[in-house]
Amino acid sequence: MEQKITEILAELCGAEPEEIEPELELFEEGLLDSFAAIQLVMELEEAFGVSLDMASLPRERIATPAAIAALIREKQA
Repeated sequence: MEQKITEILAELCGAEPEEIEPELELFEEGLLDSFAAIQLVMELEEAFGVSLDMASLPRERIATPAAIAALIREKQA
């Protein structure tokens, strides 16, 4: 799962996968903005078969790759 999240983020952010570390602050580092966050959520929904409500999803839940992985695990449970 982490590898797929890393691949999605790398493609979305225009970064190399090895640059995406689990605790990388995606918003603080300027890799994600609100538009990219919407794209990210759509990609995650498709890749992992989960439903994420962007309107009620706090930014902190998708602020790092590790937070994203925890969110996906929670939604898949």
